[in-house]
Amino acid sequence: NLGRRGTRSEIRPLAVHLDNGWNSELAVSNIENTLNKLGIDLYTHVLDWETFRRLQRSFLCASVSDAEFPTDHAIRAALWDSAQKHGVKYLLHGRNLTTEGILPWAWTYSALDWRYMRAIHRRFDGSSLERYPHVSLPRLLRGSVVHRFKNIGILDYVAFDKKSAMRVLQEELSWRDYGGKHYESIYTRFFQGSILPRKFDIDKRKAHLSVLVCTGQMQRDEAIKILAEPPMPAELEKEDREFVIDKLEMTGDEFAEIMAAPPKTYRDYPNNSWVFMMHENRRMLAAFKLLRRVGILPRGFGEGVMGAQGAHKGPAQAVSVPRASGRETS
Repeated sequence: NLGRRGTRSEIRPLAVHLDNGWNSELAVSNIENTLNKLGIDLYTHVLDWETFRRLQRSFLCASVSDAEFPTDHAIRAALWDSAQKHGVKYLLHGRNLTTEGILPWAWTYSALDWRYMRAIHRRFDGSSLERYPHVSLPRLLRGSVVHRFKNIGILDYVAFDKKSAMRVLQEELSWRDYGGKHYESIYTRFFQGSILPRKFDIDKRKAHLSVLVCTGQMQRDEAIKILAEPPMPAELEKEDREFVIDKLEMTGDEFAEIMAAPPKTYRDYPNNSWVFMMHENRRMLAAFKLLRRVGILPRGFGEGVMGAQGAHKGPAQAVSVPRASGRETS
C-alpha cells in the first residue's frame, strides 16, 4: 500500500529491501508482484549471513525482548545508505498511528542504539561488526543535521483502513496475506508467536488488536475472541522452532537454556538511552524540541531520537526520488 500511495502521488519511489536470510517464499513473491505491477525499482541489501547469525544468537543469549534489534537497526542503515547514494532527503515509511499507534515502552527499545547492539554482541560473541550496516550516534546526528533526512509517514496523511488496504493489495497487486503481522519473516513469526509469549509473557497481538479497536476498525469482542486462541498453531510453532534452531546452528539444549534464563532489558547493558529514551529526560527533551522548533534540527529528527520505536519490519520501505525524464534501476 505504501508503494501504491507513492506512485499515485506522482513521485518516483525507490523501494529498499533488507534481506536478512529469513524471508518466506511468500514474502519474496509478494515483493516481486507488487513492485512489478507498480513499476517501482528495487534495491536489496543482503546481509552477510554469518555475521547476522552470530548477532542474532547474541541477542537471544542477552535475554532481552527486543531480539529483532539487529534487523531493525540494519533496515534504517540500509535506507540511509540508499538515500545518501541517490541524494534523496525524503524517506517514506509505512508506520502509522491508525494500526500501530499502541505499543508499551516496556516491550521494546529504540532500534537506533548502535552502542547497545555492540555491547551485547561483545559480551556474548566478540566477533567483528565492522562491516555490519549501522547508524552510530555521530552518523545519526549527521544524517539529521547535515543530510537533513525527513521521515514521512505517508499513511498518516490519508484515511487508512487496514481491511480495505489489504483488499486493494490482493485485488490489484496479487498480494497474499501472511497470516499475521510481520509474519513475512520466519524468524519474526517464531519470535513473536513463541519466544515473546513464552519467555517474556508478551503477546504483541494485544497491542496490534487494541489499536484497531481504538480506531474503530475492529469490535472489542472480535479482538478478545482472537486473543483466546494461541499466538500460533502448535504444529507451526514446532516446525519453526526446529527450523530456527537449525538455521542459527544451535542445539536444543542451548535454546532451552536461553528460554529458561531470566528476562533482561536494555538497562542491563551499556546503551545511549539518554538519547533514545529521551521522553524519560525532560530537560534533554525540551532542549531537542527547541532545536527542532528553530530549524537547527529537522522535524523528522524526533522519530528516531525522541523515544520513537524501531524501524518498520515490512518487506520493503521506500526512498522517494524526484521525478525525472528517465528511470534508474538499482
